[in-house]
Amino acid sequence: MSRRCDLTGKAVLVGHKVSHSNRKTKRRFLPNLCNVTFRSETLDRDVRLRVSANALKTVDHRGGLDAFLVKARAEELSPRALELKRAVEKAQAEQTQAAA
Repeated sequence: MSRRCDLTGKAVLVGHKVSHSNRKTKRRFLPNLCNVTFRSETLDRDVRLRVSANALKTVDHRGGLDAFLVKARAEELSPRALELKRAVEKAQAEQTQAAA
């Protein structure tokens, strides 16, 4: 399982740990990943994703998982989240056609 956020694409970064004597040794900066269950109102089901804490705040700010997926760029999303994005867009298009 990769250490990458399913929604934002945030991944491991590499840098240096710098000691008091200014000696530099390699280290890894790991993203703060959490296993989260989101509720998709459009698909009317629960979705489990591995997302960063930053992505949780962003999803909440944008108004839920469906709104986040519609606004997100396809390059950033994982393959699983990309499938969800397509399903949400398709369901929303069907709802608008049924309403018209």
